[in-house]
Amino acid sequence: MRENLRWKRRTKKEAKRKKKEGIGKTKEERRKKKEGIGKTEDERRKKKEERRKKKEERRKRKEERGKRKEERGKRKEERGKRKEERGRRKEERRKKKEEKRKKRKDK
Repeated sequence: MRENLRWKRRTKKEAKRKKKEGIGKTKEERRKKKEGIGKTEDERRKKKEERRKKKEERRKRKEERGKRKEERGKRKEERGKRKEERGRRKEERRKKKEEKRKKRKDK
């Protein structure tokens, strides 16, 4: 158990070190970090706009999915009604035939 915790601590420290050094980033980002240059207002605005667009797209997709689900439900319901109707007619036909058979038998 203790060994496992030691491993966890070590990996956490490595992750912190990598974050500090900027490993896994582009050369430009590393240079900016070294020089202490933050993101410009334009970059921030751009990122914000991208996030907003993604959010909007997700919302639209969700709405479309809901509409499709609703339509599917309606179609299913209609199909069920048609099936019921077909079954009822079939049953009526069967009864009529049976009555005719009985009449013929009685004669």
